[in-house]
Amino acid sequence: MVNMKNNHGKFIGNELKYVRQVLESDMKSATSGGWNQRLENMFAKRFNKRFGIAHNSGTSALHSCLSAIGVGPGDEVISPALTVMMDAFVTLHQNAVPVFADINPETFNVDPEDIERKITPRTKAIIVVDLYGLPADMDPVMKIAKEQNIPVIEDCAQCYLGEYKGRLAGSIGDFSCFSFENSKHISVGEGGIVLTDDETMAEKVRKCGGIGFKNLSADGGRIRLNEDVFQDPDYKRHDTLGWNYRLPELNAAVAVAQLERLEEIVEKRVTIAKYFEEAIEGCSWLVPQKVPEGYTSSYWTYAIKYEGDESIGVSWREFRKAYIENGGDGFYAAWSVPYLEPVMQNGYYYGKGCPINCPQYNVNISYEKGLCPVAESIQPRIMQFKTNYRDMDLAKSKAMALKKTIDKLEK
Repeated sequence: MVNMKNNHGKFIGNELKYVRQVLESDMKSATSGGWNQRLENMFAKRFNKRFGIAHNSGTSALHSCLSAIGVGPGDEVISPALTVMMDAFVTLHQNAVPVFADINPETFNVDPEDIERKITPRTKAIIVVDLYGLPADMDPVMKIAKEQNIPVIEDCAQCYLGEYKGRLAGSIGDFSCFSFENSKHISVGEGGIVLTDDETMAEKVRKCGGIGFKNLSADGGRIRLNEDVFQDPDYKRHDTLGWNYRLPELNAAVAVAQLERLEEIVEKRVTIAKYFEEAIEGCSWLVPQKVPEGYTSSYWTYAIKYEGDESIGVSWREFRKAYIENGGDGFYAAWSVPYLEPVMQNGYYYGKGCPINCPQYNVNISYEKGLCPVAESIQPRIMQFKTNYRDMDLAKSKAMALKKTIDKLEK
C-alpha cells in the first residue's frame, strides 16, 4: 500500500480516498461506474474542450482518433521525425503509411514547413507532438491543415499546461491526446484521454475505443442504462468495429485525484527545470531546448543538445558517466528516429508488407537514412534530465552534480 504520509510520494492527494470509493462500490466497469465520466468532464473543462473520452493509454487514444477520421489503406499520416514509435505504429495499425516531417533544430519540435512539403493528395491526418513539454508551433500547422482540409491531432502526452501564444497545448488541434503513463505529469500507471470539440468525431472515437457499442455517444460511456432492453435476446449491441481501449475505474479515480493537483505537479517540474537551467548557465556546449517567446514549457524533461564532442573532446557517453560519478542520476537519451527502427527498416507490418508494399499504395516510399537530416543530427546529441523528482532537495543535488561535472570537464 502506498505510504500516503510521505510528502515525497507520488500519490499524496485524494488518490487513496477515491480508490477506496471504487472498491466499496463493487468495482464497477468503465461502462457502468461514474469515475470515467467524472474524469472526462473535469479534463475537458480544464482544457476548454467540449468532449473528453478516456482511454487505457495515450497510444490507444491516438489510434482511436485515426480510426474516427477514417484513415485506412493507401492513406498517409504525417508525424514528426523525432518522437516515440507509437505515432507511426498507430498509423500502421490502420494499414496506412507513416510519412515523417523533419524538426526545428532549436525547439526539436516538428517543422511546419516540412509538413507542408510532405503533404500529398493521400495525406489523411497530421500528428504533431509537444516534445519534452514544449508546445509545437501550431499556428502554421493549423493554417496549412485548414487549407488542405486535413485534421490535426495534438499528441500532448508530454505536455500538460504548456502554453502556445496564450492558448493551452491540447486546445488548438481538431483532436488532442494525453497520456497517464507512469512517467507523465498525471500518472495512473497506464491511461490516456482524447479531447475534441467535434460531437460526431467524439462519438466515433468513443465507439472505436469502446468495442463499437451502438449506445455510446459523444458524452456518454455507459452502455447498460436499461437492463430490460439490454437483456432481450433480440437486442443488437454493436454498430461499429472497435477495440477495448476502456480505462478501468480504479485508474480513472486516481487520474481524477491527480488532475486536482495538476498545477502543483507541473509547477514542481518547471521549478526543477530552472535548477538545471541555472546549472548550465554560461556553458556553450550544453544547448537547452529553445522555448520561443510566447511559449511556456511544462518540462516533462529538461532537454539539451550536447556539443561537448567538438568543444571539449568528451563524448555523450563519457559525459553521462562523469555526471553519474559526480552524483547525477543519469539522464535519458532521445528515442531513435522512428523510421530507422528495425521494424520500419525490415517492413514487417501485415501480411507480405502492407501497407507499404501492397496494391492499395502504389507509391515508391523508402525509409532510408537521410530522410530527415535535422532530426538524425540532433537525436544522438540529446540529453534529457529528469524533472519528476518529488524531493526538491534531491533535485537540487542533481543540478549541482551537473554543475560540478561541467566545471571539472572545463578545467
